[in-house]
Amino acid sequence: MLLRSNIEIKDAEVYSSMPEHFRRTGVASEWAHANRGGVPVDSFLEGPVFDADGNLYVTDIPFGRIFRISPNKEWSLVVEYDGEPNGMKFLGQNELIIADYKNGLMKLDLRSKEVEPYLLRRNTERFKGVNDLIFDSKKNLYFTDQGQSGMHDPSGRVYRLCPDGQLDLLIGNIPSPNGIALSPDEKVLYIAVTRGNCIWRAPLMADGSVAKVGQFFTSYGPSGPDGLAVDQDGHLIIANPGLGYVWVLNELAEPTEVWRSPLGKSLTNIAFGGSGRKTLYCTESVSGSILTIPMWQPGLKLAV
Repeated sequence: MLLRSNIEIKDAEVYSSMPEHFRRTGVASEWAHANRGGVPVDSFLEGPVFDADGNLYVTDIPFGRIFRISPNKEWSLVVEYDGEPNGMKFLGQNELIIADYKNGLMKLDLRSKEVEPYLLRRNTERFKGVNDLIFDSKKNLYFTDQGQSGMHDPSGRVYRLCPDGQLDLLIGNIPSPNGIALSPDEKVLYIAVTRGNCIWRAPLMADGSVAKVGQFFTSYGPSGPDGLAVDQDGHLIIANPGLGYVWVLNELAEPTEVWRSPLGKSLTNIAFGGSGRKTLYCTESVSGSILTIPMWQPGLKLAV
């Protein structure tokens, strides 16, 4: 199959699938009622991130679970708690910050396996439903607050949480902000706008504000961009669950590679890992699987 630009669509490989004993078959959840039309799901994987030892951590949103997948593809349950965990990033070697749709930002200590609040509210107001996050080299934390926003209600937000606790609202009119990523020089913030079916590009100014925010890339289909990643050369990589695609874009937002899920059309999020960070690991949420894609350039090393 070819796109009109004559780029061949290649199939990703299945790396590993959730073992049957971890699947919650036929179990209803409040999350599935709101987000999957009430159809029970046995899991819904998101938030892939690697530790220094090559273990892959993923979230299971509807059942409040976080799993570790070893380099030998062995799955283990790290924690199960009352939440809806989505994106994750490491704060330190043993601490994960979780974008929890139900609760806000949470912190998981991997040694004690305790989950505790990190940031639950802004000026006593609950978030709409936080989704994904990224640290810069100064430990500023950028995160999206998506909730049920969309074209009918363009009220999704992007925040920056500074190490001293200052919380800045950078953008407040996004129709469904989802994945978030930084350019290699940390001067541009990319935001996946799922229900707007596009990517926004937000230049970060010297004073910490954003200016001249614009639409960088436009997709199509029933559900738009989700998770984002960036390689060392600045290519933007996009998980597009509505199509089951991964787009690789150059600096002009032109697709240079397109990959497809062989299992389903819910390829939600991505992370670089493996030898030299040259393999892209993808959560395929409906099938409860991890896919892999070989990349030409290594992934940008995460700041924290």
